[in-house]
Amino acid sequence: MEEIAMDYIRAPSRLHISLIDMEGSLGRVDGSMGVTLEEPCFEIGFEKAQGVLGVEGETKRFVEGLCKKLGAKGIRIDLKKMIPAHVGFGSKTQLSLAIASGICRTYGIKRNIRELAGLVGRGGTSGIGVAAFEQGGFILDGGHDAGKGFVPSRYSNAAPAPVLARYEFPWRLVCAWPKGQGAHGGAEKSIFEKNCPILPKEVGEVSRIVLMKMLPSVVEQRIDKFGESLNLVQKTGFKKIEVGLQTPQVRKLLALMQKSSAGAGMSSFGPVCFSPCETESEAIDLARLIKKKFDANVIMTRANNTGARWL
Repeated sequence: MEEIAMDYIRAPSRLHISLIDMEGSLGRVDGSMGVTLEEPCFEIGFEKAQGVLGVEGETKRFVEGLCKKLGAKGIRIDLKKMIPAHVGFGSKTQLSLAIASGICRTYGIKRNIRELAGLVGRGGTSGIGVAAFEQGGFILDGGHDAGKGFVPSRYSNAAPAPVLARYEFPWRLVCAWPKGQGAHGGAEKSIFEKNCPILPKEVGEVSRIVLMKMLPSVVEQRIDKFGESLNLVQKTGFKKIEVGLQTPQVRKLLALMQKSSAGAGMSSFGPVCFSPCETESEAIDLARLIKKKFDANVIMTRANNTGARWL
């Protein structure tokens, strides 16, 4: 019997810069901005099988349920490259969408990315992960109706947030994170419950930074202004809360990166911190400095401006 080659998909990671409106008096909540990354990424292969092969535990149970929803007999999965989980790269959304897309491609099932996001329960708070998978780049999303409430995506049944703006992101990025994981699951839900709603003036400050500094800096390719906007966001709104919950080591890492580059931010609930760099030599110098000062994982990467793609 002729062996059928696996189809492989490459799904990008993302940096979640901040949520915007966690107050909601205008009738909407959430809203966020983020950047899609080439690395780290998932590379996952798929072929038809009887039952679910190649994964175990929680992932296997997820795939079994997804096959049932999509009417697929089974799937063999080859996890060739992985995105680290629970550190701020959005691995759960990318893995879920990659597997759903792989099952659909393998069986000729016609579903778009937004439909698959609803099926796997992703995008109910931030729309960055879904849009990163769909089209890549720098993304601004418009959040959800306030009736959705203040909860993380896994506890929300809201549809993925609409994309308000999407631009090519021109700069390299250095990402660094010490050992440990950011808040997720019940701990993440508790943070939302304890800290929301935030003050309206905080939402106003974040909105002004995004509209009048961050977005123009991306369009005009002004790395100095983009870095300044990142630094400002870390001290404002819901992101200020997220940063304040970090270990001293993460906060010191963020401060070093802010001081030694155009600017720096922390992704989601951390601990990944990131800085844009205009040249490769700047990225190399920053990566070396971080490794010298911290026991941390460090990668140099570029923006992904296309989204997930089949290899």
